[in-house]
Amino acid sequence: MARVEIHGYAIVSDDDRIADAMGRMPDVLRNDADWAYFQAGLDRSALSVLGRLGHESNPNPKRRLRVIVSSSSSGLERRDDGWWWNPQALSWQEAMARVLPGGGEVAVPGGRRVFDLFLGIGYDAFHLARAEGVRIPGGVALFSACDQGLGAEAILAGRGLKPGERRILDPAVPVSLTVWTPKGETDA
Repeated sequence: MARVEIHGYAIVSDDDRIADAMGRMPDVLRNDADWAYFQAGLDRSALSVLGRLGHESNPNPKRRLRVIVSSSSSGLERRDDGWWWNPQALSWQEAMARVLPGGGEVAVPGGRRVFDLFLGIGYDAFHLARAEGVRIPGGVALFSACDQGLGAEAILAGRGLKPGERRILDPAVPVSLTVWTPKGETDA
């Protein structure tokens, strides 16, 4: 199988939350500069992987190739709206051999269970945007381990990733971006 490169994308609050207590992305995390950066990443990618709830709440007007992670799949099924994959029934490598045999970049925009899943599979890059000065008490954490007191950066570092240069995407909010890549590789 050709090389598949996995890129995670998330914008988080200072307390590492990606959604409010109801599982919705709050307006305080919506930012035009971050959205433009994320859309460019999706445009570059051959495939995006997201959870069922994210798939249902985010239309796909560009008809990008999607894999929807869901236990409702018996393994890997092609449906009208994308490939439905159950990682408990079929490995990532087996799924990609069928969905993306030529390889390419894969965008992973979450949610939390999907972000956790790919911590085990391995990220080639994690694009971590942060809405600075924003907190979402009781919200949904980026990674499950954030609920045990670990910060997103510590979790990524614990998986062998190192931070690239922090840059400001939007100075008005501010929203910063740090791309995390495997130790020993050049920054993305």
